[in-house]
Amino acid sequence: MPDTPLLTLTWTDHVTGRQGHLVVDRLVRGVCSGGLRMRPGCTLDEVAGLARGMSMKEALHHRPGARYIPLGGAKGGIDCDPRDPEAYGVLVRYLQAVRPYVESFWTTGEDLGLTQDVVDKAMAEAGLVSSVQAVYPLLEDETEARRRLAAAFALRVDGIGLDELVGGCGVAESVLTALDRAGVPYEGTRVAVQGLGTMGGATARFLARAGLKVVAVADVRGTVANPEGLDVEALLAARDAYGAVDRTALRPADRQLPGDAWLSVEADVLVPAAVSYAIDAANQERITARWIVEAANMPVLPEAEALLAARGITVLPDVVVNSGTNAWWWWTLFGDIGADAEEAFAYTRRALRDLVGAVLDRAAADGGTPRAAAHALAGERQAEIDARYGPYR
Repeated sequence: MPDTPLLTLTWTDHVTGRQGHLVVDRLVRGVCSGGLRMRPGCTLDEVAGLARGMSMKEALHHRPGARYIPLGGAKGGIDCDPRDPEAYGVLVRYLQAVRPYVESFWTTGEDLGLTQDVVDKAMAEAGLVSSVQAVYPLLEDETEARRRLAAAFALRVDGIGLDELVGGCGVAESVLTALDRAGVPYEGTRVAVQGLGTMGGATARFLARAGLKVVAVADVRGTVANPEGLDVEALLAARDAYGAVDRTALRPADRQLPGDAWLSVEADVLVPAAVSYAIDAANQERITARWIVEAANMPVLPEAEALLAARGITVLPDVVVNSGTNAWWWWTLFGDIGADAEEAFAYTRRALRDLVGAVLDRAAADGGTPRAAAHALAGERQAEIDARYGPYR
């Protein structure tokens, strides 16, 4: 895959002076896919890296014979704190500015700092039909496809929307696949999760229900830890809209620790599920876990990953393990699955188990890291897509 993106755009809000970015890494059949994030300090370089990752996530889910044909990769990002009173107005004006791209070729959705309901509301205010309307011309039956996706988004499982759960289901299945291949039992395996928002919260729930022991979770207020295991369901019920846990819900044995304590707790698996660049060359020294599973996008810096690999710590890369949400949208919209929670979970588990297995097999054969294996596999699958639809990015 070429390194130069197809399109790079920076927008400056005329009201607040804040900036937003859009990067289209490549197009497939004239369309690309990638979420929109909002966080203070979001940069163009960050968005470009995320867009390239989306190209790989899409390509990795190429399966000949499926109705869903992977799209190109893209990403949007706004440099603003989503808690800022001006944030929603900034979001609407950004969408008004990039409206021609959303209408023509950029399909998007929630990402860090934004929920899908907020994105949908802002899209409507900006005069857009849908955050994924650019893909509609590729559908065999647009009316039925839109009905199916709307029905899927309306589903709730234990009080939580299906769209908020499928990504974490995929991350959890990635963890379980790694444990199975290593012959490690689920019971007693300790997990620490950074971030208890949509992705981190769902991952913690699925792992706890599989029998793993969630011993630490971190949010913007710090780390909560208990070596005997946290009550994940109680913590999820005590979250606010941004994934911060009300500390009054903690049990007497639950300890409150500094925000970065999740790195060094005694755990077998670390799941960074919040911000990018969370693990660097300095703080990686504190990690003793055997696996790091990237539920967030780009949480482990390259220099840190090299040092971790040298210490025998395996990083399962974001382009594989957190790809479930994006893929679920398209599996549903294109008709590979219906608006059914159990079917969605089963399909996600099977797809991620197959993909993680293929990546680990490739890494073992090549003698490299799972990330290098995933990138190689993505390149091969992208070449298959290009051979069918043309190389234009």
